[in-house]
Amino acid sequence: MSYYLKVPARINILGNPSDAVEGDFATISMAISLYAHAIIEPSDKIVFEMRAPGSGNDNQSKDFPLNSVFECELSNSLIPMDDEPKLCKGAFNFLLKISPEFRSKICRRGFRLTTWSEVPRQSGLGGSSLFVILTLAALREFYHLDTQIMNNYVLAEMTQRIEENELGITCGFADRYVPIFGGLAYIDYRGKLFHKSITQEPFATYEILNRWAGKLSLVAITTGLKHDSGNIHHAMRTKYLEEYNTWYHKGGSKPPMIKYMERIWETAWKGKIALLNSEMETFGQMMNLNHGVVNDMMNYCGFQEGAGRLNNLLIQTALNQHALGAKLTGAGQGGSIYALVKPGKENELADVWEKQIKELNLQNASIYTPKISVQGLSIKDKENKTGLI
Repeated sequence: MSYYLKVPARINILGNPSDAVEGDFATISMAISLYAHAIIEPSDKIVFEMRAPGSGNDNQSKDFPLNSVFECELSNSLIPMDDEPKLCKGAFNFLLKISPEFRSKICRRGFRLTTWSEVPRQSGLGGSSLFVILTLAALREFYHLDTQIMNNYVLAEMTQRIEENELGITCGFADRYVPIFGGLAYIDYRGKLFHKSITQEPFATYEILNRWAGKLSLVAITTGLKHDSGNIHHAMRTKYLEEYNTWYHKGGSKPPMIKYMERIWETAWKGKIALLNSEMETFGQMMNLNHGVVNDMMNYCGFQEGAGRLNNLLIQTALNQHALGAKLTGAGQGGSIYALVKPGKENELADVWEKQIKELNLQNASIYTPKISVQGLSIKDKENKTGLI
């Protein structure tokens, strides 16, 4: 049997980066209608195919040019990580290490896993995590692995451990939870700062808000400038943990990184209250405060341009156009920003940004209006299109 899988990208609206990467507090995050896709089908070998970006139709995937392909004979041995697709291979290896059930089944039949994505690479939308999630979910479905043991919370936790421990990417948890669970959510990460083994720390608490909150009128821009979020987070997480550990053991006044992250957390919980009360101007103010603190914190951590000169320029343009709030959604120094505007004003800001990116010669930039993806991870029987999740 073959399966088609789809998983949405995410934006962090408030509270980032306090998703247990530089402080274990909370974010308001939203799954958006940009997706990564996968097809898993029987094969006599183990095959990974990563195809060029496409439009998201599972019937079109074979028409996209190959970016990378890897195949090997059936075996329950670890796959070499010296070439692409490393995200998929890292997920496969991790599952081999922790799942006796998977190790016992992998030698009985092979698979071909084909993946592709609509999400721009290194755009600050959590795109790399999507390939890990798709690989784990596809293997879980294809090999009928125990879904109580490997439930969606565990899937999110595994994704974070794979990226951090197998692939060396410094990361938190928002990018791993939001694509799986979907919607607009307030996510609590308290107790997850040290990234202990799965079940040795709390799972994140995922509180859906879109059933009660009003619509967010958002406009987003991906600059097209590539950045490595792991490198940026590594510098800031290292600084945070150094100051936290010294303060925890020696006491005294709170160090700067703790103060920065507590202020960022405040934007998330106050923003939740404002959102549920439909107080969009207050919500926008929290966005502006969140970005200002992140900009100051990045300067403090040695990034001379803070959150990035170009990002700050585009954010200021949005505010000059009377946006209620504007901020980063990624790690800074590139990636994406978004703005909250009054309903019906989306096109006005998009037109101004469009003119600006031409003046700045940002040839790979793109502007879009993020729409909520209420559903997160979805899995269908490819033959009869039956929805499984």
